[in-house]
Amino acid sequence: MSILSLHNITKSYGRIQALNGVSFEVPAGSVFGILGPNGSGKTTLLGIVTDVLKADSGSFTLFDGSPDADARKKMGTLLETPNFYHYLSAYDNLRIAASIKGRGEDDIARVLDIAGLTERQHSKFKTFSLGMKQRLAIASALLGDPGVLVLDEPTNGLDPVGIAEVRNLIRKLATSGKTVIMASHLLDEVEKVCDHVAIMLKGKLLMSGPVSLVISREDYVLELSAADLEGLQQKLSTHPELASIASSNGLLHVSFKNGTIAEDVNAWCFSNGIRLNHLVIRKKSLEAAFFEITKA
Repeated sequence: MSILSLHNITKSYGRIQALNGVSFEVPAGSVFGILGPNGSGKTTLLGIVTDVLKADSGSFTLFDGSPDADARKKMGTLLETPNFYHYLSAYDNLRIAASIKGRGEDDIARVLDIAGLTERQHSKFKTFSLGMKQRLAIASALLGDPGVLVLDEPTNGLDPVGIAEVRNLIRKLATSGKTVIMASHLLDEVEKVCDHVAIMLKGKLLMSGPVSLVISREDYVLELSAADLEGLQQKLSTHPELASIASSNGLLHVSFKNGTIAEDVNAWCFSNGIRLNHLVIRKKSLEAAFFEITKA
């Protein structure tokens, strides 16, 4: 089942084209990251999906059907900075949010527990850390137990502790079966919590798919070392499948063409009189893949 399916979504603000024919699908049960620098169109896209904005052209479906009001009731959203009453407690703020959304107060205890805020439910919002404020905002989005959460830059502006708190909450929601759609410009966060990603730049979709496939666009990089590092480098430079080789911190970072595997490299070195004392496979990071994709 596809939770969200976009078909050639286009949106302009005057001469500025915020979105240019964006199409991709969000699988059910995934943590889907929409990745791109500021100005890439992420927030505009989420605004269209949540009916805050209208697309100039294109269409999309929710839950394999029409994106009507009933479908949107199945979604919880956090598109802006948390906006709560500073002098009220977490519980009272959620009580107001539940009333606005037409939800009952009987769900407040559940979402506070999920967000890890039960012990602080009667503390005033102004006493919360930034991470706690963001977790309360996600708790508010969870009122009514929606199957899908849409989060715009959920860790933006948080310190490392706050980022870790929100990251762990997203992972917790994912393991409970929720589908999470999150926009972010933070490569590291997307790689740590998302299993699918769409990479955007200046309103255009550059690539989408499972994170593992996006990262593995190129061959693995092998870390190699031997007692005679210089001799190893000279010998490897003659390997028929060599793609690149670089030296850093006493290690050689080597990539090969045509899917050459570590076992083959090890055997080739041994047959050429070189015994490796270090051989580690390193997958290319999402950051490296992102810069390669955007550069291309």
